[in-house]
Amino acid sequence: MPTILHQSNLPELTLLHRGKVRDVYALSPEELLIVASDRLSAFDVVLPDPIPGKGEILTQLSNFWFAKTAALMPNHLTGKPVAPVLPAGVEAGLYAKRSVIARRLKPLPVEAIARGYLIGSGWKDYQAGGTVCGIRLPAGLRQADRLPEPIFTPSTKAKLGDHDENVSFDHIVATIGADLAEQVRAATLNLYRYAAAYAAERGIVIADTKFEFGTDAEGRLFVMDEMLTPDSSRFWPADQYQPGSSPPSYDKQYVRDYLETLDWNKRAPGPILPRAIIEGTAARYAEALQKLAGVVLD
Repeated sequence: MPTILHQSNLPELTLLHRGKVRDVYALSPEELLIVASDRLSAFDVVLPDPIPGKGEILTQLSNFWFAKTAALMPNHLTGKPVAPVLPAGVEAGLYAKRSVIARRLKPLPVEAIARGYLIGSGWKDYQAGGTVCGIRLPAGLRQADRLPEPIFTPSTKAKLGDHDENVSFDHIVATIGADLAEQVRAATLNLYRYAAAYAAERGIVIADTKFEFGTDAEGRLFVMDEMLTPDSSRFWPADQYQPGSSPPSYDKQYVRDYLETLDWNKRAPGPILPRAIIEGTAARYAEALQKLAGVVLD
């Protein structure tokens, strides 16, 4: 059975950051230990209920994609085993499949999003003005329509509890500089196109996905954090995809759709999830891992 971890506890290591999902510890000036918990965030609010095994699924699927795309873009993984760095007395099995040792990078203050389909906040922006992140799209598109070509639609990286905001490419240029912004846009679209083609062969539509990037001391760009997971992407079963509504999914859209039925202002604290929603979410995440990476967690 997958392990359950709502919050890591590694007292002999220095905790640098506890994010929506990941806890980050210092190992050395060059390396970090990143632990993916089973916490689930929706609308930028961490919900009170963990999704059993979610952190393991995210880590295993990210590792799969990092390895598969290493020739396209270097990533933050060192490949070093986790067990030797865990403090004495810590249950190694709890952390084995949900943790990685990664390079210390300087994170870029941008959420790098590629969209191949019109859904989510992109659909809302399009309805309001016919554009997404300043990009003019054809008139008459429906919800979940495939776009003529994938587009780069960055957003701000909000602090915990705040909401990300879609921004234009020019905003990113002003934030990180033209050269780095161009590199991020090119890498985002290249990775998305590659992954979308791979997933299509396995019966999954990747509607959109979010990447995070960082730079090393020499200014080289790396993809980091997580990659092409149900937390950072919309995965649709190809045989059930139909434009005009929000398709079924293997990601946390299932939770978002449930939360939209509640009288909740999308601010903390988040609502308690019914057991059926927790189990349904876990099953969808596990199916994405199996279909894309061929991995079944024992």
